[in-house]
Amino acid sequence: MYQFFVKEEQIKDNRIVIQGSDVNHIKNVLRMQPGEEIAVSNGVDGKEYRCEIAEFTENEVICTLRFIKEDGVELPCKVYLFQGLPKADKMELIIQKTVELGIFEIIPVATKRAVVKLDAKKEKSKLERWNNISEAAAKQSKRAIVPKVSEVMTMKEAIHYAKALDVKLIPYELAEGMGRTRELIDGIKPGESVAIFIGPEGGFSEDEIELAKSNGVEPITLGKRILRTETAGFTTLAFLNYHLEP
Repeated sequence: MYQFFVKEEQIKDNRIVIQGSDVNHIKNVLRMQPGEEIAVSNGVDGKEYRCEIAEFTENEVICTLRFIKEDGVELPCKVYLFQGLPKADKMELIIQKTVELGIFEIIPVATKRAVVKLDAKKEKSKLERWNNISEAAAKQSKRAIVPKVSEVMTMKEAIHYAKALDVKLIPYELAEGMGRTRELIDGIKPGESVAIFIGPEGGFSEDEIELAKSNGVEPITLGKRILRTETAGFTTLAFLNYHLEP
């Protein structure tokens, strides 16, 4: 079943109105017809609205609500990825796959060893593209929300942003063994918020690790092998999925 996202105000009683680029996609690409069923989410409340296409206008698809599926597909914890800016187009892959794995928000971080430097103009265009990738991945994986890709932060800003979160983890090659990793992940309870800090290709500097540790971020190991920046985030999320999924 195809899934689309709308704003909250586009869902009113038993009537749902789809607008924007999705109208052309539904009418001319998917060639859907009145009577067919689709899923709609507002990206906020985690609910899936199952509805039937009632009619097409020039700029809208009018749907009638059939029922609301409230059990949802979201993880029982909100997981925030603080991702050190990687080279080339790796960020696009990271966004796509972490959205599929259930991330709640992605925060790009400009670290000391990050090769990529974004000026204001580049950052604006990158953020727009990154958020479009997040929305496409959310549709494909039938998420109930579209994870936000936030503005780029410094490491200091990222640590401050994560202070209010319940659990904060940072994969680090000098961390204790897997037993400590299991202990920390097993201690995460549904409803808690989790921060994952992932370094760029060159990893975090010693100063950044110390800053993180002094602010309650727990170093963990992901195994005896050194993982690429994109693999580290996927692996940590996979660990959390295994522990948290009911």
